[in-house]
Amino acid sequence: MATSESRRSFIGLSFGAVAAVGGAFSLVAMKKTWDPLPSVRAAGFTTVDLSPMQEGELRTIEWRKKPIFILKKDANMAKDEKRDVIVDNAAYTVVIGLCTHLGCIPAFAPSEGLFKCACHGGEFDVSGKNVFGPPPRPLDIPPFKIDGTKLVLGEEGPEYQKMIAEV
Repeated sequence: MATSESRRSFIGLSFGAVAAVGGAFSLVAMKKTWDPLPSVRAAGFTTVDLSPMQEGELRTIEWRKKPIFILKKDANMAKDEKRDVIVDNAAYTVVIGLCTHLGCIPAFAPSEGLFKCACHGGEFDVSGKNVFGPPPRPLDIPPFKIDGTKLVLGEEGPEYQKMIAEV
């Protein structure tokens, strides 16, 4: 009779162990289905090397299907301590290139030092601040992180958090 009870408890313990392992595998599989796909996660970050940019150069890149303006300021352009991104002792303007009025894409007029929106005449200075027309606020700043001479868009670094706290 003792062997019958020990056999029954062994079978019960074995079944419980198999069920626990199966439950653990099911939880891991469920968590993997909730995580974003690697392609989606990779699309959230864009890295831009700023070292080859010349003073006064405007580079437009795409991040999350939005235009991003990166302007390396020259000595004649007004500096803005609250909005400038400093990388390797150079000041950059990094903004989402969509007018804050109705979402048009402003064009840069280097001779005037302005971003001009053709839709309703809105103007932004070289730091992205609205200076004329209907735009209600400055151009938005995308989340970024500085990694040496590279700008990583889509990740909130300490520089971005400090900038947003001040603006």
